[in-house]
Amino acid sequence: MAGGIQVNSIGKAYAGKPAVDGVSFDIAQHEFFVIVGQSGCGKSTLLRLIAGLETPDRGEIRLHGDLVAGDGTMVPPEQRGTGFVFQSYALWPHMTVRGNVAFPLEAAGMSRKQAARLAEPHLETVSMQALADRKPEALSGGQRQRVALARCLAGGANTVLMDEPLANLDPHLRGTMEKELLRFHRSSGATTIYITHDQREAMALADRMAVMQDGRFLQIGTPQEIYDRPACPEVARFIGQGAVVPVTYQNGSAELAGYRFPASALPGHPNGPAQALLRPEGIKILPDAGKDGLQGTVRSILYRGGIWDAEVEIAGGALLSLTHGTALHIGQPLSLAVDQAWVLPQMQTRGELDETA
Repeated sequence: MAGGIQVNSIGKAYAGKPAVDGVSFDIAQHEFFVIVGQSGCGKSTLLRLIAGLETPDRGEIRLHGDLVAGDGTMVPPEQRGTGFVFQSYALWPHMTVRGNVAFPLEAAGMSRKQAARLAEPHLETVSMQALADRKPEALSGGQRQRVALARCLAGGANTVLMDEPLANLDPHLRGTMEKELLRFHRSSGATTIYITHDQREAMALADRMAVMQDGRFLQIGTPQEIYDRPACPEVARFIGQGAVVPVTYQNGSAELAGYRFPASALPGHPNGPAQALLRPEGIKILPDAGKDGLQGTVRSILYRGGIWDAEVEIAGGALLSLTHGTALHIGQPLSLAVDQAWVLPQMQTRGELDETA
């Protein structure tokens, strides 16, 4: 993927403990790539390695074809053509919006007047022209974020690195800002790497995404690929709702607690004991409890405005996630029909897992 970003076997440890452990991936030019994982999984360290704010212990990084880290090379951050958007936005409080956006241009040697003039199209990109004379303290969180994005563009960044930029926003603003980020990405033409712990946010934004755990990538793919066909139980449990349950797989179907249902798997998946992912949208309640179907009992309920999320315990103690449009009650017996399931690939070694990623 020449012209994009290539990371090859990059590693970084602190006090002997790996924070990033041999990660490799390619990002196409102009792609919006999201890295998602729990706090402490290594995603912020990886982003800082790409930005040049940390020095890798091993491996190499290429930005748009140029080696910036590895093989004795360590290009400083200001020479990498990257823009970094932090959670805090890191705006100068004494400067106006226009001044903040123009700052990288002034720092490069332009006059204040010329920098202010060249800042205007970047303000237009993020729809902040009308607020250009305000100070950051007079802006909302979403508006401050737009200023930080415009500053990246003014600095000539062809790679934009975002470190959980929506984390400090109120929940009702996040949906709006997701749309703003996608609009910004399309209009800027930049290659974007975005990290978050919010899997819903990751799936909404990404062209492709990676699920990270313990310093490694578990899987890389489009949001739909990772949601529909997770490569391992850890990804299946982290992305979306669902239950990973033990089944017996045979030629396109699976059996659980004496009930057989259709199941998809990778070509050549062997018959026999396996693990299957059951998503709420693949489970329906049959009209007559205690007859056909998979038998279970409602153990917990959450009302989410027009729908009920329930956990249903089946024989053997497994809990299935279920979404229903009418009220359920704890202790209610149910008969369930499973319309679809995904049989997880059988992987025993790290090498096999890395190959899937």
